[in-house]
Amino acid sequence: MKKVLSSACVFIGCVLGSLWASDEVPGKVDLNTASIAELDTLPGIGPAIGARIIDFRTRNGPFRRIEDLMNVRGIGEKKFLKLKGRVRISLSESQTGKAIPLASRAKATQTPSPKRK
Repeated sequence: MKKVLSSACVFIGCVLGSLWASDEVPGKVDLNTASIAELDTLPGIGPAIGARIIDFRTRNGPFRRIEDLMNVRGIGEKKFLKLKGRVRISLSESQTGKAIPLASRAKATQTPSPKRK
């Protein structure tokens, strides 16, 4: 009986360890890599909003926080709360240093005001 119990514990430990060590979170959709079809599996997200999510990340760079999803037209706080537990963010090393935050982009695109004498 002790052999069976210890074997079961080892097996469960291996399974949990492999899940913990992997980068993938089972059942969650990665906002930075998901296709329209994958986004379409989320509650309240159809092909149109899925396309907006992809367009948003193409224009603004990868999502840095899941809360950034609320910057996509059609996703408000109520819809975000339904999605919060079903999505995740992954950033590769090349993405972590190159993306400019949205607030900085707005400042960078504004023309400086003329100096007054």
